[in-house]
Amino acid sequence: MPLSCGIVGLPNVGKTTIFNALTRSAQALAANYPFATIEPNVGEVAVPDSRLPVLAQLVNARRIVPATVRFVDIAGLARGASTGEGLGNAFLSHIRETDAIAMVLRCFENDDVTHVEGKPDPARDWEIVAIELALADLATMRKRVAKLERDVRAQSNLRPYLEAALRLSDALEDARPARAFDPESLEAQVARDSFLLTRKPMLYVANVDEAQIGRAGEQVRAVEEIARVEGGKAVVLSGKLEAELAGLSDDEAAEFRREVGLERSGLDDLSEAGYDLLGLMTFLTAGEKEARAWPIPKGSKAPRAAGTIHSDLERGFIRAEVVSYEDYVQYRTMEALRGAGRVRSEGREYVMQEGDVVNFRFNV
Repeated sequence: MPLSCGIVGLPNVGKTTIFNALTRSAQALAANYPFATIEPNVGEVAVPDSRLPVLAQLVNARRIVPATVRFVDIAGLARGASTGEGLGNAFLSHIRETDAIAMVLRCFENDDVTHVEGKPDPARDWEIVAIELALADLATMRKRVAKLERDVRAQSNLRPYLEAALRLSDALEDARPARAFDPESLEAQVARDSFLLTRKPMLYVANVDEAQIGRAGEQVRAVEEIARVEGGKAVVLSGKLEAELAGLSDDEAAEFRREVGLERSGLDDLSEAGYDLLGLMTFLTAGEKEARAWPIPKGSKAPRAAGTIHSDLERGFIRAEVVSYEDYVQYRTMEALRGAGRVRSEGREYVMQEGDVVNFRFNV
């Protein structure tokens, strides 16, 4: 399954413009990258990886398969969303099982686009959305606590979970997110089991206008400070500009970006930031059928990486034949790599490294 990221924010902050740009951009790359619209508000977007076309050319691969991020766009949240204002509860339920959340914060002025709070203020808007997410989680935890209180009467060993749930509820009442607890704590386990929204890693997206590209104004700096304090990541992009770029050919988009001083697509930054936020890395496989990127948690050992491809490879794992991407580019063929002694045979305890090009040996 790809990494999934829910997109949240107040109404009229540019969430859907960014989502539409993401999905149109992916559609434009359909010849080389997979794209799927699973529902009207769900799309999968490739994580850019410049190594894949190079490998594909070296091995004459028939297709390229990058890692992907699934984005889930929900309608704008309003004050009171956690209690059902604007159907907020229904919207929030759609992102409870995503891996991360991207909060779009409006950093542009436009008299033609009304702001529900009067004018853009990313710090205020962040606080509104953060409180609504915490209140939605608090409602979930109150139900969980009530159930645990009943269960403890019959199973006293559940008392530590009840106590952890109560501590988690207290934190949410103080508007502290569930991710503030140690990831190895019992509170974090209860939060995971309860699919709490505030346990998820957060991306903060500063949506600017074209004139602000490359210039970190006061509002952008406010978003970057929120990300720093909250332990998340900040991405700056112009949803309007990205939507225009998504409708152009690759050459036209590159020329447009040069004209506005944009080195690369902000959508690429968004996909990569979501990928990195969850502590993922990439290993690569390359053959005539395909050149492919496989996401795994950093620190994964070779058998677990093999299992990402197929569970049979993990169960029957014998060894991994590993080549660094840089060596592959230098020597160009497996024959030359073997002749130069650049193919390593790694066992079960090998910790995978970013950019490893791997062939797994296994028993059927």
